[in-house]
Amino acid sequence: MIENAVPISTLFIGINGLIAFSLSCIASVERTKTRVWHGESKEDVAAQPDPLVNPNPWAALVEQSSQKFFKGQPQDYGLLQRKIRAHSNFAEYVPHALLFVLALELMQASTWLLWLLGSTLSVARIAHAWGLIKTYGPSPGRAIGFFLTWFVYILGSAACIYYGANSL
Repeated sequence: MIENAVPISTLFIGINGLIAFSLSCIASVERTKTRVWHGESKEDVAAQPDPLVNPNPWAALVEQSSQKFFKGQPQDYGLLQRKIRAHSNFAEYVPHALLFVLALELMQASTWLLWLLGSTLSVARIAHAWGLIKTYGPSPGRAIGFFLTWFVYILGSAACIYYGANSL
């Protein structure tokens, strides 16, 4: 086994794994609070069977526990949609971007390039999620996040093409 073969990629895969976990928790908590188990609105819920009519023991336990925790808090379906999208958007963009970092590290690309791509990606996805969750529609965080993510995609793609072509 090669010791410390891809330390920079490993670091950013770990950091972004924690971001993904956090976004997943944020979306799950909001689903529990709004009682929207599938979909993103009351209309989506209406199209599904109600798991709280004659609930199984597990559903009854979750309902009792969550309602004690969230008692009296307003249900905001727009916030639920934004939290779900923040998590989904992260899941759409980050795996491929991390592959750029990993492939380039395996190709022994410059360390500065790996740090630039990994740190820019991490900052971009936090900014995007924050901007998306906090504000409906355009926001500075969301714009910063997607432009920086596009930067990572363009630079990462170009670097992979460069290193790949030079290795042929």
